[in-house]
Amino acid sequence: LRFRRQHLNQSQLKNFSSRFGPLEYAPHGRVTTKELAEIPNPYVSTISNIVKDGKPIGGLANLETSWHTDMSYINSPPTASLLLAEEVPNEGGETSFCCMRSALQALPESLRSYCIELSIKHDAAHDSIGKVRRGHQPSNSPKEAPGAVHKVICTHPETAEAVLFLGRRQNAYVDQLKLDASEAILNEIWAYVAKAEHTWTQHWRVGDLVVWDNRQVMHRRGSFATTERRLMRRTQVRSTAETCLSAGFTRSN
Repeated sequence: LRFRRQHLNQSQLKNFSSRFGPLEYAPHGRVTTKELAEIPNPYVSTISNIVKDGKPIGGLANLETSWHTDMSYINSPPTASLLLAEEVPNEGGETSFCCMRSALQALPESLRSYCIELSIKHDAAHDSIGKVRRGHQPSNSPKEAPGAVHKVICTHPETAEAVLFLGRRQNAYVDQLKLDASEAILNEIWAYVAKAEHTWTQHWRVGDLVVWDNRQVMHRRGSFATTERRLMRRTQVRSTAETCLSAGFTRSN
């Protein structure tokens, strides 16, 4: 869903987002309860390349991000994400979305059948530009990376339709397989993902608010020039027993 001309402060964005359900904390990395309490708006993420007083005011800078599902590395990833544009570059910085229901349907029958029994460990140590998250250390191997394990094919709780749940390619690991076999099958699956016929791209205007179903839509961001400014605010709706992908969540490492 896209709403134009929405000029909301962080409190207003938080209040509107909470109408979809309880909110998930923004991904601050590994923080203590005390550190979390000191964050002014713990439910609102600032995504920006703007630097103020020598420090970045937000995350992800101006780099291209890989295809990913928000916070797929936790046991119950958010059901929905909301992204509001406060400042946008003249060129670049667009956000593309991919329907994972359509991506699953595009898999050959033999590959789809093979995926039914597979689960993926989703790396928690890195963000979508490959930067190590706060409180984490880079891992030498996807097998060693921390993160939650989810089924490759899940069932959407409202539509009862099957969807692919891949999270992000970087440091993903099919935990039933040896590492080389895991890499091979993941590469094969990803070859059918994010094709043009399954994607849509949002070219941002100031005041655009986009809401998407994080359970069946992946997204990515295009890069933009370092001389441009981009300022986005994001909130996420917490998963509950009624809204999580059924048969999608197993354990975390």
